[in-house]
Amino acid sequence: QVQLVESGGGLVQPGGSLRLSCVASGSVRSINTMGWYRQAPGKQRELVATVTVSGNTNYAEFAKARFTISRDNAKNTVYLQMNSLSPQDTAVYYCNCAYTTFLFRRSSSWGQGTQVTVSS
Repeated sequence: QVQLVESGGGLVQPGGSLRLSCVASGSVRSINTMGWYRQAPGKQRELVATVTVSGNTNYAEFAKARFTISRDNAKNTVYLQMNSLSPQDTAVYYCNCAYTTFLFRRSSSWGQGTQVTVSS
């Protein structure tokens, strides 16, 4: 089982920036792909970005020009740098982590979520 601890959310003005962090911990064989998802009120949870162990990234269309996902494998941490934020980015942002157990079974875990509010 992997536990995820998120930080960095908060209130920011339109055009501003935030950097989210998520630290993974647990007794598993390996941490694999990590990513960020978000859910706005009344909407389904949606992909923001993912990053593999080797650093390959995948972004939702809305995130390509403004967001950057990265990871530090030594710290088991994934980051999301968000720039040029708009009110449409207001949502609860969730960290996700795929992992492999010592018996080579693959699974994934979700963080509790961190609120991002973009408003003047």
